[in-house]
Amino acid sequence: MSSLATVVPGLVSATDNPVADFSDTPWWLSLVKAVLLFVFLLVNTLIVIWFERRVIGRMQQRPGPNRTGPFGLLQTLADGVKLALKEDVTPKAADKLMFILAPVIAGAMAFVSFAIIPLSNDVHMFGHRTPLQLTDTPVAVLLVLAVAGVGVYGILLAGWSSGSTYPLLGGLRSSAQVISYEIAMGLALVAVFLYAGSMSTSQIVYAQKSLWYVIPAFFSFFVYLITMVGETNRLPFDLAEGEGELTGGFHTEYSSLKFAMFFLGEYVNMFTVSALATTLFLGGWQAPPFIAMIGGGFFNGGWWGLLWFVVKLWSFMFFFVWLRGSLPRVRYDQFMRLGWKVLIPTTLLWVVAVAFIRASQLGFLGDSKISFAGREIPRSTLLVTSLIAVAVLGAAWAWDARQARKDADVTQVPEEIDPFAGGHPVPPLPGQRLVEPVPSLTGASIRSTTTDTTHQEESRG
Repeated sequence: MSSLATVVPGLVSATDNPVADFSDTPWWLSLVKAVLLFVFLLVNTLIVIWFERRVIGRMQQRPGPNRTGPFGLLQTLADGVKLALKEDVTPKAADKLMFILAPVIAGAMAFVSFAIIPLSNDVHMFGHRTPLQLTDTPVAVLLVLAVAGVGVYGILLAGWSSGSTYPLLGGLRSSAQVISYEIAMGLALVAVFLYAGSMSTSQIVYAQKSLWYVIPAFFSFFVYLITMVGETNRLPFDLAEGEGELTGGFHTEYSSLKFAMFFLGEYVNMFTVSALATTLFLGGWQAPPFIAMIGGGFFNGGWWGLLWFVVKLWSFMFFFVWLRGSLPRVRYDQFMRLGWKVLIPTTLLWVVAVAFIRASQLGFLGDSKISFAGREIPRSTLLVTSLIAVAVLGAAWAWDARQARKDADVTQVPEEIDPFAGGHPVPPLPGQRLVEPVPSLTGASIRSTTTDTTHQEESRG
């Protein structure tokens, strides 16, 4: 496999990449790194809330927060203190245990995923040489997806335990949304696994030392950008919190610190998905190529790696803010249709295409089998499986298109419409005409009043 790297740049197996070495990391240093990681996320959350309000204010030609502290930097801290001092109200019909547990789950799970993100390679801390990463596992990326699946329980329990209709609808929406878009997100990451030959975040970063995966896995990167916005319930996909139809969604009945936990979890999740995108597609902590060549790699790694990682991380945070200030909220059925009928099928086809590309590239070695994650996979098995997957997807698309045409033929728009038939005024569709207008309640009242007055005058006469 090492000879393949000379033929195809950027395609390096996991065996050629060093694993993060924690042998010189005592337990107390791991505890220090955990505390520093927690503080890092809290400080960045305070900054990004101010940053979001300022940027959107500029986009809408208004100043944004600029009073509390220099440039308004302390506004987020002041709002957090005010939120903590608010009255903590628990609805009478709520399930109190689950009502309290839900924000704890949503807030805690947001921090767990960041533990496997490599902020840089080895650094010197307190006399020890340790990776700037809390921990790593052979399936680290799958851990992030699993934790995100557990985090949605906090949102679902918040909606159910509130004992109210709107929070319940918001919780159900969020669970369906996360399940739908986690499938597309997981499929988008398969291409990265095929290129890197590993699911370990540290090994994936090292595998990109000659070519960032945003180039060969460009379609996966595009799909991931869409799914990470849907995963974090951010505009234009914040349908679980739609103010127009759900008042506030799953956290409608929450106040004070419980609401702050949901608020914190949302922003930390933004940092988590952005850090994962940086790690898998943009080379992680590695410097841009034109900077990495300066000084024999002096600026690539060490504490410099933290700088490049933060720059890439905040570029994604600006992307979140830019979307919120630019796009309106989509309709829920359109959003779900995009996930199930567009993203998932196309990503499956993309994974099949990447598998063929990898098979052809490995063919330079004349191997009859492909080694992936320590297992030998016959090329014929990969070919047959790929063809079956493409055939099934093609049949599913054809069947869906046929059903859509059939439903369109059956559905007939009536020529006449009564705008008040359902109790609310409904505008006519193109080609429709209104039936005989129904007298309004006001007109009927006026006629009734006029008739009664005339009858009384006739009686007195």
